[in-house]
Amino acid sequence: MTLTDQELTENGLSPEGKGRVLLVACGALASEILAIKEANSWFHLDLTCLPAIWHNTPDKLPDGVRDAVMKNRAAYQKIFVVYADCGTGGHLQKTCDELGVEMIEGPHCYSFFEGNAAFSARDEITAFYLTDFLVRQFDAFVWKPLGLDRHPQLRDMYFGNYTKLVYQAQTDDPALTSKAKDCAERLGLQFERRFTGYGDLETALSAQE
Repeated sequence: MTLTDQELTENGLSPEGKGRVLLVACGALASEILAIKEANSWFHLDLTCLPAIWHNTPDKLPDGVRDAVMKNRAAYQKIFVVYADCGTGGHLQKTCDELGVEMIEGPHCYSFFEGNAAFSARDEITAFYLTDFLVRQFDAFVWKPLGLDRHPQLRDMYFGNYTKLVYQAQTDDPALTSKAKDCAERLGLQFERRFTGYGDLETALSAQE
């Protein structure tokens, strides 16, 4: 399956209709989930994704997840939601409870990529996080939505309280690391690369039988 970041950002991903467990996820996680599925031969898992750009409008997520679950429920034995709270203020968890489906634990993907326990222990309140996907899509998800392409003078207003950019690397890719460093420089932040791999994401998927 060949997907572009732009397609995942704007349109998400439709399920293939194969397997007994459907994963409902953010388009920003599609590449990682498909890589985990392939590496472990978990062919009982199918995947559908909501548009990744909804990362910037979390109020859309509860209804979007509800629609995806209701649309596909009859075709699968089980549905697992691969969204953390993701800024919904508990509303996504409430929706999943109403639907009787489980969701991955954690406040957001940055937490479960690092491992929820490890992330919580760090208690970093002045770090700005990017994943592999968000490094690749930095302009679409950060620079342009904040208007920094048109008004770069607003940068310090948005990021003045941050001290560093943490690149949570899911893969070892020197080109992505270089781009992440450039992102930090553009934001006026210190740079830290932290290899996380797939963290609690892979653990959660391994439990979906």
